[in-house]
Order: sequence, then structure tokens, then C-alpha cells
Amino acid sequence: MYSVEELLEAVPQIEERIGVVFREKKILALAFIHRSFVNEMRDEEELGHNERLEFLGDSVLGLILSGHLYRALPEESEGHLSHLRAHLVGAESCSQYLHSLKLEEFLLLGKGEMGNVGRGRERILADLFEAIMGAIYLDQGIASTETFFLAHFGEVIDQVVKEPLRNWKADFQDYSQKRTQKPPEYRVLSEEGPAHDRKFVVAAYLEDEEVGRGEGPSKKQAEQNAAEDSLRSIEKEEEVDGEG
Repeated sequence: MYSVEELLEAVPQIEERIGVVFREKKILALAFIHRSFVNEMRDEEELGHNERLEFLGDSVLGLILSGHLYRALPEESEGHLSHLRAHLVGAESCSQYLHSLKLEEFLLLGKGEMGNVGRGRERILADLFEAIMGAIYLDQGIASTETFFLAHFGEVIDQVVKEPLRNWKADFQDYSQKRTQKPPEYRVLSEEGPAHDRKFVVAAYLEDEEVGRGEGPSKKQAEQNAAEDSLRSIEKEEEVDGEG
């Protein structure tokens, strides 16, 4: 995808893949326009980008999942529900939602971002998914947005509900106490982004040795991801040692 005109022509294909027919086609198209593309097309004064839709979609997704988890797990505590929701609205989950819809080809990016790979690319795709959620909400309302999300991802959500998530931070705490008789330490390496879209990068340490890193929209979630990264690395090393 190279131009807004091509994107607008492709809207019917996008609608078919997501199963939603928009009243206002330009709202859907806007979800696929990244800021980097707009920055390189300054001569098009009316051209917008998807960050406001992303902001809206993030809240809409959180609301839909909160309601679904509340109904699906009537006996669970607030803490457990929050933990599940944080996982299901996280960047990794949102990028997976986007991949399953096969919509990446329609995203308009600036040339500098086209070569972005790894976590940076996945973050862009996660933002795109949130923008799509925001666009559906604006055009169709909350009920239709929830129908769209659960129609595509309800089975994934129910699988997570049935198989409780591992509490990586608690497990890492136990491991650290057994190995060093002290809890692990978490240090914030960076904090960036606007207030509605913060990104924290946290490193996890055992006795001043960095053993893993994680990022997330909050310090708490970044620590959880750093603990997971640490334990996965440790468990992989232990498997290799065991085979040797």
C-alpha cells in the first residue's frame, strides 16, 4: 500500500476481512494511516493519522474485555481479572489479533518505518489493531464493536480464561529467594510516550546481574514481562545444561 487513494480503494477488502461494513469509509481508512506516513506527506493538509483512534480503541478494548471477564469469571478477584485483562490488551496480544486478521498489507507507513522489525514493528501493528477498534466504535457503537471482537477472538479469550496465566513475577520472586535469599530487583531503563500511551522498559536483576528485560504500558506490566523474560532464559539454560 503506497497512497491514501489506494487505501480508500481497498476499504471493501478490509471490511470483508473484519466482517464489518462501515457507514463512513474514511474512518476505517484513517485507522491504517501511521504518523510516519503523514510526516512524509506534509503537502496533504487534510491528511490525518491513527493515533487518536488508537487512544479511543485502547479504552474500548479494555471496556469490552473487562465486561467479558467479569461475566465469565464471577468468582475471581479483582486482582486476577486485572492480570488477565492486562495480558489480553497488551501489545503482544493486540499484534497477534492483527496478524490473524491479515491486515498488515494495508498499513500506510513512512519509508523510515517500513524497515522496522521485531518489537518495534509489533508495537505498530498493536497500535493499528487498537485504531481499528476505535474506528468500529465510532462508526458502529459499542455493541457492534464487542460483536466484532468476540466473533474473531472469543475462542482465544475463553482459552485464556480456562487456562490461568502463569504469574511470572511471583515465580521469579520464588526462584530468586531460593537462589540468592533475596528478592529480584527491577530497574526502569526508559519511560516514553504521551500520557495515554506510555511505554516502560524494565530490566530484572539477580545480585546486580541483568537477567531479563520487559516492556509494557505500565511499570507493573513491564516488570511482569521482565520476570517472564528472565525465567524463560533461566529455564532454557537449565534445559541445555540438563541435556549436557
